[in-house]
Amino acid sequence: MARPGPLINLMERAARKAARPLMRDFGEVEQLQVSVKGPGDFVTEADRRTESILREELHKARPEFGFLMEEAGAVAGSGEDRRWIIDPIDGTTNFLHGIPHFAISIAAESEGELVAGLIFEPLRNEMFWAERGQGAYMNRYRLRASERGRLADALLATGIPFGARAGKRAFTTMLGAAMDRTAGVRRFGAASLDLAYVAAGRFDGFWEVGLSPWDVAAGIIIVREAGGMVSEIGGGSNMLHGNTILATNPRLYNDIRRLLTEAVRNRGLEFTD
Repeated sequence: MARPGPLINLMERAARKAARPLMRDFGEVEQLQVSVKGPGDFVTEADRRTESILREELHKARPEFGFLMEEAGAVAGSGEDRRWIIDPIDGTTNFLHGIPHFAISIAAESEGELVAGLIFEPLRNEMFWAERGQGAYMNRYRLRASERGRLADALLATGIPFGARAGKRAFTTMLGAAMDRTAGVRRFGAASLDLAYVAAGRFDGFWEVGLSPWDVAAGIIIVREAGGMVSEIGGGSNMLHGNTILATNPRLYNDIRRLLTEAVRNRGLEFTD
């Protein structure tokens, strides 16, 4: 059984504290004050309060750390190149519609490298976490990416571009290719949990276009520490600040990456088309 280090303990305390009012809000979702950022992209009072609680708790324990947050943006810290990357509610649209699939996501970055990550799904009390070089866990149980090696047996997850976001034609092309060659594709609406599920072996792979650092930071290190592979769809390593992400088990990585990239290139498209 794993013994989490100080960063994970701190992230867990902050996430659990922020989750308590969040759960109450979910039970009264119709009463939430909602403002609209854009089509399908909502901000709630719950988002802002959750982020505020996380920021306060983390800053109190590590005042030298900066922040990169979905709602408040970047906040510099006194220490060099150390910061928290936070998504207070990943799956906000699910939350607003009363769909029980959302999470709090927190990652710690030091000198440009992800060193710890935590994804908390409060409704199921599932805490996915990892520290660099220490493995990945769900609560206190070790996580390992799946061992499936055939595309025909693979279950994939993805996210669908919405509103004015780029990548719709490329996504449709990749989705068609994946549907033809795999056991199925799921779209649950919370990228952090999609990545956590790859680490847990529930999904064999996940891809998406147009995500932000707070959507994927914690999930990247959790997948890696579970023995999975993470890159841009084209094979690059700038998943955190780039435009695409692909996470799979090691046996399927080359096949899934080839399937997606060839589907796009054969149509003469870019991933952002």
